[in-house]
Amino acid sequence: MASVLYFASLAEAIGSKSEQLELPADCNTVTELVVLLRARGEPFDSTFDGVTRILVAVNQEISEPETAIHNCDEIAFFPPVTGG
Repeated sequence: MASVLYFASLAEAIGSKSEQLELPADCNTVTELVVLLRARGEPFDSTFDGVTRILVAVNQEISEPETAIHNCDEIAFFPPVTGG
């Protein structure tokens, strides 16, 4: 199972900070995971709508949409951090 983590406003929108998810055989990249999550409907569909930039880390390394994922991975989604 993959550990999927949601941080800050994403956790608030989804209503959960984390979940364990068995990735299907056809879910091999971050993009495919986002498609899988959006297919659940609300609130995932609007949270991952592509309008708001969401950052992702796979196994605690900042990753890109095409980054490969596996069932043993930790996949964390978080909004961009701003500061001043």
